[in-house]
Amino acid sequence: MAKGNEVASFSMKSTSATFTLGPAGSTVTTVNFEGTATGGFGTIAGTGVFVGAKAGTLSYTGVAYMDNGDTMFSHGAGAFESTGQHHWKTTGVMDLSDGSRMLSEGEIDLAERTWIGKVYAWT
Repeated sequence: MAKGNEVASFSMKSTSATFTLGPAGSTVTTVNFEGTATGGFGTIAGTGVFVGAKAGTLSYTGVAYMDNGDTMFSHGAGAFESTGQHHWKTTGVMDLSDGSRMLSEGEIDLAERTWIGKVYAWT
């Protein structure tokens, strides 16, 4: 599979977070996000689950309340890694409820509690 054209950009803010003990003494961080996305996706909300501290795995399940009135669900998995003080780079492949797949690339600012990024066709 390969990264295709940019489909949308997104900007979300954390609304809550929980921290639990994970496998082999790791930390599991579960974060709820809300925001907006371009490309007709409209208002978006979802939950990211991050296993690790400076790097690790991530999963995401979310919904888009699209500009055309439809609702689209997504879920996916990927990885994150520290890119500096209080910043994580994220990459993941998302499966959408319309059957399409997208590549998500973003940056989380842990101090500001924001997640911004771009979504690409995954062909």
